[in-house]
Order: sequence, then C-alpha cells, then structure tokens
Amino acid sequence: MNPTEILNTAMEFQHLLMLYESGIKQITTKFEILEDEFESKHRRNPINTITSRIKDPMSIAEKLQRKGLPVTLDNMVNRLYDIAGIRVTCPFISDVYHVMQMLLQQDDITLLEMKDYIKSPKDNGYRSLHVIVKVGVYFSDQKREIPVEIQIRTIAMDFWASLEHQLHYKKDYPMPADISNDLKSIADTIADTDARMQNLAKNIPGFVDYSSEFFPAARGR
Repeated sequence: MNPTEILNTAMEFQHLLMLYESGIKQITTKFEILEDEFESKHRRNPINTITSRIKDPMSIAEKLQRKGLPVTLDNMVNRLYDIAGIRVTCPFISDVYHVMQMLLQQDDITLLEMKDYIKSPKDNGYRSLHVIVKVGVYFSDQKREIPVEIQIRTIAMDFWASLEHQLHYKKDYPMPADISNDLKSIADTIADTDARMQNLAKNIPGFVDYSSEFFPAARGR
C-alpha cells in the first residue's frame, strides 16, 4: 500500500468513526429525552447513568481476526455491530426493561439482536440486557443507519460487572480457581438484593413492573 492509499484509508477510517460517534449521540439524546419525560410524569428517574465508548482500532482488528475475517474497512462496517456502545444503569430491574421498551417503540430504531442475561444469566453470574439496534442519523447529504450496541443493567449489576472486569483484566494472570465460585456467589447475592429492592419499589406510587413485558423478536441482520 503506497502513502496515498494509506492516507485515504486513514481518512476513511476516521470518517467511519465519526458516523459511529453520531449514532451514539443520537441514542444518548433519545435516552435523555425519555429520562426527562419519565421524571416529569412520575417524579422519579428510571436512569442512573449513561456512558458510551467507541472500540479502539486494536480491539476492532482483534475481533475481526477472532472471527477469521480480514481486517478491512468493509468487514468493520458490515460484520461488526458493537463498535459503538452505550451502557445505561437503572435503579430497578423493571426500569431496565421499561427504558429499553421506550427506546424500541421509536420508529427510527430497528432492533437487530437482543440477549437477556438478566432472565438467563451467564455461567459466571453476569447479568445485563444486551441489544443491538440501528438508528437513523441524518447528515447534510444522506441518511445512514448506524448500528449501536446497548447494555442496560441495574446499579447493582453494574457494580459486580465492573469489579469482575478488574479482576480479569490481566489475562495472563493465573486466577485462583475459587475466585470464579466466589464471583458467582456474589452475583447471586446481588441478584437476590435486586429482586428484594424491586419488591420494595412496588410501594412507590405509580410504579409499574415492566420486567415481564414481552419484547419483539430481533429481525435478522
């Protein structure tokens, strides 16, 4: 690849990252508006925090390689759906489902995939609601459908996931065997605490339990 081709590829890569950043801004704004509306109507906030990230180039390349795909811009756009990511934390389990339900009701949001690790936790105890959506973003000369991965979990679930990530951050560190069992036990304790807090939340005036709501099946990519 000659210098001109390298420069053009770098510029195209930066442009693509700008598109993903725009998708994040669009989704984040939607969550903030829904948050304000809910608080206005119900006098409480269903969202605690909203954070976002764009995968760094090395992580993108490593994921493509794990999938057995060449590291190209085309594969980055068409084969990866988690380059743009948003994480939302909520006070109660019901809020997790309600916030997602409110987002999916918007006509410029297309659901691609949903994995409910709250109702079906991972073996290590991890709990969270994962969805991948496409959101329409309007630019000066076109509209683009941008994929964004969204993770929604309770404050307690996020506490566990954050510390679990810290413990496993160094992949070359030999983790003692009993730590996995302890982490699973702690995750179960946190899940029980979340359930008890959810039960207490029923005493909040106007509180509705959305945790048993049916979500539509994700459409194929």
